[in-house]
Amino acid sequence: MLRMSTLLLRTLRDDPADAEVASHKLLVRAGFIRRVAAGIYSWLPLGYRTYRKIEKIVREEMDKAGFQEVNFPALLPKEPYDATNRWTEYGPDIFRLKDRKQNDYLLGPTHEEMFTLMVKGEFSSYKDLPLSIYQIQTKYRDEPRPRSGIIRGREFVMKDSYSFDIDDAGLEASYQRHRAAYIKTFDRLGIKYNIVSAMSGAMGGSKSEEFLAPCPTGEDTYVLCKACGYAANVEAVVTNVKPYSGTSAPALEILNTPNTPTIDSLVEILNKNYGGGFTAADTLKNVLLMADGKPISVLVPGDREVDVKRLGANLSGVKDLRLFEDEDFAKHPNLVKGYVGPQDAKKFGIKLLADPRITKGSHWVTGANKKDTHARFVTCGRDFEVEQYVEAVEIKAGDACPTCDKPVVIDRAIEIGHIFQLGRKYAKALDLTVLDKNGAAQVVTMGSYGIGVSRAVAVIAEQSHDEIGLCWPAEVAPADVHIVATGKEDSIFEAAEKLANEIEAKGFEVLFDDRRDPSAGVKFKDAELIGIPKIIIVGKALANGKVELRDRKSGAKEEVDLNKVVSLLK
Repeated sequence: MLRMSTLLLRTLRDDPADAEVASHKLLVRAGFIRRVAAGIYSWLPLGYRTYRKIEKIVREEMDKAGFQEVNFPALLPKEPYDATNRWTEYGPDIFRLKDRKQNDYLLGPTHEEMFTLMVKGEFSSYKDLPLSIYQIQTKYRDEPRPRSGIIRGREFVMKDSYSFDIDDAGLEASYQRHRAAYIKTFDRLGIKYNIVSAMSGAMGGSKSEEFLAPCPTGEDTYVLCKACGYAANVEAVVTNVKPYSGTSAPALEILNTPNTPTIDSLVEILNKNYGGGFTAADTLKNVLLMADGKPISVLVPGDREVDVKRLGANLSGVKDLRLFEDEDFAKHPNLVKGYVGPQDAKKFGIKLLADPRITKGSHWVTGANKKDTHARFVTCGRDFEVEQYVEAVEIKAGDACPTCDKPVVIDRAIEIGHIFQLGRKYAKALDLTVLDKNGAAQVVTMGSYGIGVSRAVAVIAEQSHDEIGLCWPAEVAPADVHIVATGKEDSIFEAAEKLANEIEAKGFEVLFDDRRDPSAGVKFKDAELIGIPKIIIVGKALANGKVELRDRKSGAKEEVDLNKVVSLLK
C-alpha cells in the first residue's frame, strides 16, 4: 500500500516556469517527474509506477506476438557505426566520448548495428529465419531544443525491435505481425491514434508508417481524408498532378515591375499594368536554399510556401539544408533577391528543383534576374528545365487527397510508434548473410519497429487530463483506488485504514491519504491532480455508515454503504 504520509511525493500548486504543454505541467505538479537538466528527468514513485505499467503492457504484447527480448549496452563502440556511416551521418545528434585509452564511443541513439551483429554472430542458415527480437532500453540523442518535458528529451526509453527474413515476402509478413502487435499495445494503453504513411528518414528503408496520437500541441503534422481514410505525415504526402493541357504560351516577355520583391506586390502591379486577372497562383516562386553548401532553387507556385522540413525529408543524401541568407546573396551576385527566375539557372550554376505542380508546358510570371523586372510566359520545358521534382510545398487543409481527390484535413499529433521496412542497408554494411536452400549466401532483409515507452506516459497524460489534473486510464494508473481520510477523529482514520486493507486484499492497488495535517480541501485537490481512477472519501458520511465514491474521469459521485464498497469496485 502507498501511504501518503510516508510517500516520496510533493505536489505543486503552480506550473513549472519552463513547461509549455499540459503533460509537462501536470506530471511535475503531481509529483511524477522532476527536471535534472534540459531534456533529462528523474522519475518519482508515482511516475515510475505508471511508466513500469506501460513498459509491462508493451513487453506483454511483444512476447505474445512471439518476439524475443534481448538487451544491449547503451555505451557502444564507434566501429559498427563507422561501417554503416552513421558515426558521421548522425552529425551533432549523438553523444560521442573517449575512454582513457582515447578510443571512440557513443551513447546509443538507436541499435540497428548491434541487432544486426548479434544475429550475424549466432545464425548462418535460412532455417534460422524468420526472427524478431526486441529490447526496452534507454536511448540518448543530443536534441538541439529539448522541450515538452518527457515528450522530447535527450535521454528516453524506447522499445525497439528488428525482424530478420530471407526475402521481401518474409519481411512483409514480419512487418504485418509488428503492425498488429502495435495496434493491440496502443489499444490496451488507451491511446487514441492514427496510423499514417511516413518517411523513413535517417533510418533508411522503404515502407514506413507512424502511429500518431492526436494532440493540439503535438510536433508532427499529418493529413487525414475523412472520405476515404487516407492518412499520412505531411512529409510523406504525394501530390497527384495531371499533365498540363493548356495552350502553348507566347514567347517570353519582359515586364517592368518596379518595387515588387514580394508575390503580393507583383500581383498588384500585374493587375494594374498588364491586363488584370492575375493571382498568386499564376506566379512562380524561386526559393533559394543551401544544400550541403551548394545553392539550389526550388520552384513552387506563388500561392504556396516551401516546407523546408518536408523538402529535406524528400531530398535523399542532403544533410544540411537551409534557406538563403544575405551573405549567400552577396556570394552569388547574379541572384537578385526578389527577382530570381529559373530561366538562367543553368548559366548561374544553380540546381533547379520543382514541386510536381510545375508541369512541363505550364507557363508562369517569375523573376527576370534583374532588379525591378519580371518575365511572363516563362514556360517549363522551353525556357527552363527541371532537374528534379520533389515534394516541397507546405500542405494546406483542403488540398486534394492523393487517393480520392476529396479535400483533406490537417491535424497535429505526437509520434508514439514508427515501423519501417529497412531492407538490406544494414545487413549489407555489416555483411549479414545466411545460406539459402541451395547453399548460396543471401543478404538478410530487415525491419525496424519502435515505440516511445517513456514518451507514452506524457502522451496518455496529454490525452486524458482535464482542467483540474491528470486522469489516468485504469491499466496505467499508479494505483487503482485513492482513499482519502478527512477530519480529525481517530475513528475515521481507523475505518479508512481497515477499508484500505480490505480493498488491497482483493487485489487492488491502493494509494491511501492517511495524512493528518492537510485540510480536506488540500487532500481533494491532490486527489484530483494525481488522477487515480477511483477515489473514496472517508469522512462525515461515516457517521451514517457511508463513504463517498468518486469516478475521476466522469466526475460522478455517490454515497455508498461502507460494507458494499469492495463489491462495487469489483
